[in-house]
Amino acid sequence: MTQFLNRFFTVIGQVAQWLTLGVVLVTFIVVVMRYGFNLGSIALQESITYFHAFAFMLGVAYTLHHNEHVRVDVFYGAMSEKRKALVDLVGTVILMWPTMFFVLWISFPYVADSWAILEGSNESGSLDAIYLLKTAILIMPILVLVQSLQIVSNNLKTLKGAQ
Repeated sequence: MTQFLNRFFTVIGQVAQWLTLGVVLVTFIVVVMRYGFNLGSIALQESITYFHAFAFMLGVAYTLHHNEHVRVDVFYGAMSEKRKALVDLVGTVILMWPTMFFVLWISFPYVADSWAILEGSNESGSLDAIYLLKTAILIMPILVLVQSLQIVSNNLKTLKGAQ
């Protein structure tokens, strides 16, 4: 299962990287069109938001998978592996899980309502897929929760092995 999750989150990270490149390229195209040719495209401008949202929401779980998230490690860096595992385990169960479940609970009706009407943009010539954009709000906590199960498993192994 660990190998599957490692491959899965590698793919997630690669998708996030390509989406980030998409943000840069589409932004460049929008700027060149606007200032070079006096043309505009609402759909292209909105696609920047879509790319950015999905890159960020997918990138959260990928970053967590690689333990590259922001951490204030005034004390953490000097801790033993066993103590680090305990801090990570408690932090995951006490802080991360309730937060991610809350995000799922509070956002599910919001996203479901958007899907129910296949919500689109109010702008003409825009991307009529706001329901897809809002889906990123649900994808992020699901991916983080999946990754957190691996974190908990690894930390429990570390704690058992350190005894």
